Amino acid sequence: MRIGRYRFRLPGVWPLLATAILFPVLIALGFWQLDRAAQRAALEDAYASRDERPTVDLNRDAPPTDTQLPYNAQVVGRYQAQRQLLLDNQTSQGEVGYHVLTPLRIHGRDAVILVDRGWVPAGNDRDTLPPIPAPTERVMITGHLDDGPATGIRLGAMAGEAQGWPLRIQYLDFDAIGQRLEGSLYHRVLRLDPDAEHGFRRDWGPAFREGYGPERNRGYAVQWFALAATLLIVFVTVNTRRESP
Repeated sequence: MRIGRYRFRLPGVWPLLATAILFPVLIALGFWQLDRAAQRAALEDAYASRDERPTVDLNRDAPPTDTQLPYNAQVVGRYQAQRQLLLDNQTSQGEVGYHVLTPLRIHGRDAVILVDRGWVPAGNDRDTLPPIPAPTERVMITGHLDDGPATGIRLGAMAGEAQGWPLRIQYLDFDAIGQRLEGSLYHRVLRLDPDAEHGFRRDWGPAFREGYGPERNRGYAVQWFALAATLLIVFVTVNTRRESP
């Protein structure tokens, strides 16, 4: 193909095949990241509008399982203060620590839900776990239901070689945790309201499992599209020659 003094010639089979495969893959990855960004943006909107939905009474109803939307919830029960969990590698204001997950046995039901009472610092000595007091009397608490704190890639056992209580865990595995508790464990986390008693540092937002929101996905999409554009430009440039008059 000739345009003015320039002629484009198709390259050999392998460069052509590599470009034909890579270009649509890069475009597809860009659109995939845009789709992920849209999902996260929808979750942010749902989190912001949770007050518009009815509050779930966990003494009467089980947590909703047909949706990922966060719901406000209230419950009366008793903390299992001797069986608390510390979710490791959680950061707050640039500091590393734990999220305190305290099982709450729901009054009048053979059911338990994990209550995320907030973040505590890990301290300088990893062998010494921070103190995490919890009330032993029956309490009435409010918060919102979601999937719990974000964690990284699941590698190895949930608790590694850790034994005893409080139990330090690397990620949430509701089935494994349920085997260690008394009562049927709901596969949701109740995140304690920021102004509720018996909690720690709380700065709640949507629970993105990867730990970031839609802005980063949009940035990734731009990168994939830019790589696709660069590949196309290089392909055309390398295979275009200026002919002598």
